[in-house]
Amino acid sequence: MSADASFAGLFEAVPDALLLVDGDGRIVQANAQAERLFGYAPGALLQTEVETLIPAAARERHQRYRENYMARPHVRPMGVSGQSLIGLRPDGTQFPVEIALSPIGGAHGPRYLASVRDISETQRARQALVRARYDALAARIGQLALEAQDESGMVDALPRLLAAALDIPTVAVLFVSGDRQSVEIRAGVGLDDGDADAPALDETALLAAIGSGQTRLAEDFAGTDAHEFPLRAAAGSGVLVPLLDRGRPMGALLARAPQPRQFDHDALHLLRSVANLAAAFVQRRRTEEQLAHSQRLDAIGQLTGGIAHDFNNLLTVMSGSLQLLELECGEKLEAGELIASALRSVGRGAELTGKLLAFARRQRLSPRAVDVPALLRDVESMLKRTLGDSVHLHVHCAEPLAAAYADPGQLEAALLNLALNARDAMPRGGEIAIEAAACDASAAGGELVVGDYLRVVVADTGRGMAPETLARAMEPFFTTKEAGRGSGLGLSMVYGFAKQSGGDLRIDSALGYGTRVELFLPAARAPAAAPAPAGGAPEPGRGETVLVVEDDAAVRAIALAFLRASGYRAVAVGSAAEALRYLAGDGEAAAMFSDVMLGEGMSGKELAVAARRLRPQLPVLLTSGYETETANAGEAFELLRKPYRREQVAAAIARAIGTVADG
Repeated sequence: MSADASFAGLFEAVPDALLLVDGDGRIVQANAQAERLFGYAPGALLQTEVETLIPAAARERHQRYRENYMARPHVRPMGVSGQSLIGLRPDGTQFPVEIALSPIGGAHGPRYLASVRDISETQRARQALVRARYDALAARIGQLALEAQDESGMVDALPRLLAAALDIPTVAVLFVSGDRQSVEIRAGVGLDDGDADAPALDETALLAAIGSGQTRLAEDFAGTDAHEFPLRAAAGSGVLVPLLDRGRPMGALLARAPQPRQFDHDALHLLRSVANLAAAFVQRRRTEEQLAHSQRLDAIGQLTGGIAHDFNNLLTVMSGSLQLLELECGEKLEAGELIASALRSVGRGAELTGKLLAFARRQRLSPRAVDVPALLRDVESMLKRTLGDSVHLHVHCAEPLAAAYADPGQLEAALLNLALNARDAMPRGGEIAIEAAACDASAAGGELVVGDYLRVVVADTGRGMAPETLARAMEPFFTTKEAGRGSGLGLSMVYGFAKQSGGDLRIDSALGYGTRVELFLPAARAPAAAPAPAGGAPEPGRGETVLVVEDDAAVRAIALAFLRASGYRAVAVGSAAEALRYLAGDGEAAAMFSDVMLGEGMSGKELAVAARRLRPQLPVLLTSGYETETANAGEAFELLRKPYRREQVAAAIARAIGTVADG
């Protein structure tokens, strides 16, 4: 048998598909296995360009590789490249193959033998193993999420687990700051290893990429798709998968491999699955922390409301007694100074109780349409005289700006509190920016009822807060200031005011990066009205009888003394039942002055309604140191807040009697 016949017999006997290619890349011989594998009729492969058997997208790259190989031919066994090629049949079917190459000399010039093997089943088996390993990793991460006590318990473990599963050197978990101006690497491997050739993050590109909310893939850092990727590396491939919180990007999962095209469909699926798990875990933990924080604040609020009534009654007695002494001792200078000092202390006690009630959302608000730009101009004027030369204040309002629906006095107090807190956080000076603009409910992270709002931002360049400080920033009496520098009620008061007004408060802060406080208030449906002119001093009474209803004997005595000193005749009872018996009889009453909290039985509000049924024209003035929903129900009864001054009682009674007389 000739050598050619022996070669031909061996060529057909080999179980792999064999192709003999000349120096121009044309097939000069093919065995039956090759014809069956690629779907060609016997003899149809001869003189066909070998690139015909490869999908069009890969032909140019394959031709360059073939030319390089032919210039430096060598034996290359199957599997040494670590990558498979894709074969193409005439009907368009594609399938994975591995190829072994050998140069062969001959009379007709150099030839190159390609041994081709279909690895579809092998690849499917490999993919099944890879997917099983990825699924096990996803399950492990899910278990970590269940066992973790806080964010770091899971987040810190992700980079190491993913890097091991994907066999890559670089994985990082990134979070965007609250003001969306910076990115924090919460956990990572391979980004800070001291190597000059280590990959570097482009923070500007990173913020833009995360903000898009889309997965970014760079298959080859040496290619054209790398310029939009936020990681700068000399070679390799990378992927950025966003972490979404209710559709809003809060961070990203970043992975980088030293080889190009390293992230196939399964790797991308794993990274997306882990990103979804991590985002859901962080979102759940933050929601749980917010709920626990809200419950803790609500408990403190209920406690505050419970003691406010008794505390304000004590202040009313102290203040009333001092005011009566002031009338008796007004001519004695030394006594007058002592009384004035004591009254100032009572006033500070009343302010303290007011802040607690504001935090507990039980203060009495008088909301109306507020011209925010005008209010900010007044606040700016006050602050420029208060902040000092080392603090630079910038105030900006978007135009046009709808009115806010809020209590203007409480809003002004809230902004002053925030600005003074910002000043205290900058002992060496800095900048405070106050900005106001319109927004919708989504800007507050889904905490508000759908509608239009105004967002007032107070931001500083101070030292910022550590996470543990930020978590307690709105709790009453919590302060990081030294003794005597603050009560710890400023932020809690602003928080309570925002919530009671139908808005919200958000604080973002980090050590070394300052603090940003966002106050959300509902927009008014009508434009702001001009402020009403201030009234003059009240007219003294002319002996009219006022029925006083107060269950606290000491407070009752003060009310009687105030009314009698203001020209009224006063009759006092200690309960709602006594008051109704008095009114049902022939007792004279030009007006009724009643506490809201009357112990057992009717409240002051309920008494007022019942009294009006007995005497429809009876003027009613209510008073309270603990302003519940009952006291704030929006009825026609005026409410005077404890502790009150004698002039306030006289003016309110005069208004009530005068209104009925005019009617």
